[in-house]
Amino acid sequence: MSSQAIDVHEELADAKVGAFHWRLGAIMGLLTLFDGYDTFNPAYVIHYVAGPWGLKAGQAGLLISSGLVGFLLGAALHGVAADKFGRRGTLLAGLWITSIFTLLTAVLANSFISFCALRLLTGLGLGVLLPLATTYINELAPRRVANTFALWGVALGWAAGGTLAGVVGVFATPTLGWTSLYWIGSLSFLLLPFMHVMLPESPKFLAIQGRVTEIREMLAKLRPERAHVYASATIAADKSQASGNSILELLQPKYRRTTIAIWATAFLSLFCIFGLSGWIPTVMIQRGETFAASFGFGALMQIMSFVGGIVLGHLVDRFGHSRGLLGLWWAFGGGAVLTLVFLNDHVVNVTCVAAAGFFIIGAQFVLNNFTAAAYETNVRATAVGMELGVGRVGAILGPFVAGALQQNYESSLPMFVSIGLAALAAGGIILLANRSSAKASTERLATSTAA
Repeated sequence: MSSQAIDVHEELADAKVGAFHWRLGAIMGLLTLFDGYDTFNPAYVIHYVAGPWGLKAGQAGLLISSGLVGFLLGAALHGVAADKFGRRGTLLAGLWITSIFTLLTAVLANSFISFCALRLLTGLGLGVLLPLATTYINELAPRRVANTFALWGVALGWAAGGTLAGVVGVFATPTLGWTSLYWIGSLSFLLLPFMHVMLPESPKFLAIQGRVTEIREMLAKLRPERAHVYASATIAADKSQASGNSILELLQPKYRRTTIAIWATAFLSLFCIFGLSGWIPTVMIQRGETFAASFGFGALMQIMSFVGGIVLGHLVDRFGHSRGLLGLWWAFGGGAVLTLVFLNDHVVNVTCVAAAGFFIIGAQFVLNNFTAAAYETNVRATAVGMELGVGRVGAILGPFVAGALQQNYESSLPMFVSIGLAALAAGGIILLANRSSAKASTERLATSTAA
């Protein structure tokens, strides 16, 4: 009789991308499609409600930010629940909340106050979807293609959702009204039955819980060529736990530098993303673009964000140097936005907006993966949730500050200056993250096999 030590983490990391990976990636992609769609569609509401509701630019910024307040709360709190109760149930709860309040927005939102209140409640669900989908897919991604696989599974859906919001804004809202954005968004109800049936629990969370049978079944699906090994394995539960409050764990010495750098970078990055994407359709009309072209700029940003994320993720997977590449991406993005301060031409507008999506939003996708890789399983969902939760403070301020600057200066140029400088600062701060934190946090989930 002989024994073989099996490392669950290594089993997952060394797996080939197979049918089970692609199926889970598709589920996460559909999930984040509705997240991206719902996150960006308020930008296409402003044009229709600013006059009837008597909104000033600052109030219009709050209209965009209201959902982000809920997102902040959902992102900050969901990680604790996901690390304690599981990824699957928390994801499902987030999708239910998002679907219900998206539908209620279409039915009941008839004033500035009611719209903002319903968007805040919708945000509680949205705050679960993107960060937890990022955590989930990173816990399953093979090591050699970790960033690329996670981006195809999460970023593609999110970018496609943002693009869809622009398409609906251009083609549906002129005839069906702005509420059509939310009637279409409520189709997320159709995803719920599939999620309940097809979405398994994360194997790394199962290891912490000691749910041995489910671990065997999951590993056998991920690596069917080793199913006979897993069938006879005696799997020991991983007893690693956060020391007390899992949020405070992120500020312990081994994580502190990386945590602070990630939080500051996420704040600045999402300030740029939501400040720009929330106002770009309105601002481009002011810069002389047509209605259709102006609304199309939002879709262009989302399309290019996915391309930028994939390119950056591939470079990180192949060459490493994630901090330096992230810093470079935000520096290029900041330069593109600052170019809009000095030049106003259709070609320049298209090029710079496309570059902003490619570099700034593309870098944010990879920052989410960088965060997930930097922490152990027992605090990973909390870490990603807090990254996006703190970042959502910047996301809330972005549209509001952009609106306030336009109102005070009667020009969009100060808005572009603030967003461009924030992107440059994000590129510098991420370089302060501890390069070795991800390696130091790599968990070893021990198992044993009797042959």
